[in-house]
Amino acid sequence: MGAQIRVLKRRIKSVTATKKITRAMEMIAASRIVKAQRKVAASAPYADELTNAVTAVAHSSDVKHPLTTEVERPRRAAVLLITSDRGLAGGYSSNAIKAGEHLTSELVSEGKEVDTYIVGRKGVAYYGFRERAITDSWTGFTDSPTYADAKMIAEPLIEAIERDTDKGGVDELHIVFTEFVSMMTQTPVERRMLPLTFEKSAEESAAVFAKGAQAHALYDFEPTAEKVLDALLPRYVESRIYNALLQAAASKHAATRRAMKSATDNAEELIKSLSRLANAARQAEITQEITEIVGGASALADATAGSDR
Repeated sequence: MGAQIRVLKRRIKSVTATKKITRAMEMIAASRIVKAQRKVAASAPYADELTNAVTAVAHSSDVKHPLTTEVERPRRAAVLLITSDRGLAGGYSSNAIKAGEHLTSELVSEGKEVDTYIVGRKGVAYYGFRERAITDSWTGFTDSPTYADAKMIAEPLIEAIERDTDKGGVDELHIVFTEFVSMMTQTPVERRMLPLTFEKSAEESAAVFAKGAQAHALYDFEPTAEKVLDALLPRYVESRIYNALLQAAASKHAATRRAMKSATDNAEELIKSLSRLANAARQAEITQEITEIVGGASALADATAGSDR
């Protein structure tokens, strides 16, 4: 019985130490979410205005730019998958990987070859374990990405879409990341970045087209509209990737906070359960000792009474 109590006390001590760790990780993740949200909010206006500018230039000229023109029969697509470098975030990375697998399956079913680009060690490990080809990968910055990281990622992707498909280029560029909706909701999303798509309502699209027409009436593009697109579109890709990295980072911290809170709550429940078992074992041990003492005293009294006769 004493051995059982010692085992339970060791388990209680171990779970208590684990609870302290998960509680600390929960608080750290909560503090990082606020910073990540601020970065997402700060990056959104630049990305939106840059998209409007690119859209206005594209619609105010008749230039057939490779980054804005649909290929009649696309044969190859690039998919950028954003995961995490670390675990302890519930199903965050696995959900993003599932979304990437779903998109890849759709593209393959359309007869397209897919080049996979991955951000985060979790995605790299997933594809590496299954011996799947990875065109390029980046790790080590998913918790706190910078614009320089987005620029580094965008460079080979822009080169791939500008290159002819016969020479290893691609006709489309897609991105898969986890969108931060709220502290409790983070949703994996699939979006096509290039050729440029317009994810706006009819009213918003009409306003953009009007803006483009107005820009065409007011300005001459120097040296040409095509050169302007050459300069703007890389910035567009970089800003969209940067915004996706920031949203993914915020989503990861939120998932970590939620997972650590669940772990902390489970640890508290386990400690209560183990404490009840330890108390029950201790009470049983005390009861057994009292029974043994009473039994011994009774036997001694009987023995003494027998000797007196």
